[in-house]
Amino acid sequence: MSNTNITPLRKPAEAAHPIHELISERWSPRAFSTRPVEHQKLHSIFEAARWAASAANFQPWSFIFAVKEHAEDHARILETLVPNNAGWAKEAPVLIITVAKLYDFAGREYHSYYDLGMAVENLVIQAGDLGLVVHQMGGFDADKARELFNIPAGYNALTVIALGYPGSADDLHPVLRERELAPRERKPLEEFVFEGSWKQAAPDAQA
Repeated sequence: MSNTNITPLRKPAEAAHPIHELISERWSPRAFSTRPVEHQKLHSIFEAARWAASAANFQPWSFIFAVKEHAEDHARILETLVPNNAGWAKEAPVLIITVAKLYDFAGREYHSYYDLGMAVENLVIQAGDLGLVVHQMGGFDADKARELFNIPAGYNALTVIALGYPGSADDLHPVLRERELAPRERKPLEEFVFEGSWKQAAPDAQA
């Protein structure tokens, strides 16, 4: 268990071009402090999600969260996770299920997922500004989440988020500790940013 007085592990992005500090400092740790997250900070991160853009202002996002102080609710979200995720996420003081309401026009369900993603990114950036860290997980059982949390038809659970204050990598299993301490990597811009045509890299995109 992590104490509340550790020095957070920083892994700022080695950006090829200037980016905002909140984006540079964002990464996905698995080590969490035992310190609870203040309710006002939780309100702020969900307020940030509230103001994300969405197609036709449909706002298709919902969030089901549980704090560790409410052990039964927290355990139910843990129950949806695959074992590799549950092993470390059990220490996170807040767990959040993200849910998308499916668009009912033009068969564009994928827009729901796109918009939910934008709301989650707002949440993530706001969390970073408040000194919190976030780890998003696709490794969970969406059908079990539907059953345990009464998610109705027309809504799909997409991810589970672990949120809290940063903890110590020393508290992790050695395999996870190695991943926690490993340097961050990203593809260079020329591999995914094209100008004018597919696979035509912008000539000035390189650092």
